[in-house]
Amino acid sequence: MNQLSPGTVVLVGGGPGDPDLITVGGLRAVQQADVIVYDRLAPLAVLDQARPDAEKIDVGKIPRGPQTSQEDINAILIEQARQGRRVVRLKGGDNFLFGRGGEEAIECAQAGVPVQVIPGVSSSIAAPALAGIPVTHRGLSQGVTIVSGHVHPQDPRSDLDWAALAGTHTTLVILMGVKYLPEIAAELVAAGLAAQTPAAIVMNAGSDQMRVWRAPVGEIAEVARREGVAPPAITIIGAVAALELAQAAPPEADRS
Repeated sequence: MNQLSPGTVVLVGGGPGDPDLITVGGLRAVQQADVIVYDRLAPLAVLDQARPDAEKIDVGKIPRGPQTSQEDINAILIEQARQGRRVVRLKGGDNFLFGRGGEEAIECAQAGVPVQVIPGVSSSIAAPALAGIPVTHRGLSQGVTIVSGHVHPQDPRSDLDWAALAGTHTTLVILMGVKYLPEIAAELVAAGLAAQTPAAIVMNAGSDQMRVWRAPVGEIAEVARREGVAPPAITIIGAVAALELAQAAPPEADRS
């Protein structure tokens, strides 16, 4: 990434949890920014890399708590850029995967504000990987299907065909599915997915609070209830969820 131009909005995917998972290009954008617009799932430690005079604007959306509307976020990005500032919109994961980054990019472009996109490491593949679960594996899964579970399966607003998903024979990765996990699991099993199909939940992936639970899909919702699983959490369903690969500890930072 070259020098960030004034009056530009850069959408930066920060990766999940661990600030080391931000890309080199994303980190450079943060370091050059005049203003950083961030939310609660962004790797907040990365903000320490910003210039001392950079303005930081929290636009977090807390479930059942204070929220900044997407319309207000769009307006902030456009207003700050029109003042000739280098604006970074920092999020966790990847902006273009259930991050509403597409809406932000379109709004800025329609307002005549230049937009750059720096993709991030998505939690949909990083969370399973950090738990030792490959979302594809020869002989077990030739594909992966990523969906959002934030809407009840029977809600008219849901445009997912859960019966079709039950028969895809791919790994199913569900983001934002904690609240309706009992209904989602029941829908999949009712559609023909074997209740003994392996499943796993990864909560707070990439952080020191990360936890992993494994159980058959017919039991995973009860495990989540009993263990008090809360967002952010990713659910993985499929044969690969039974795999548990040994993870080497990360090397110690050189402090010499």
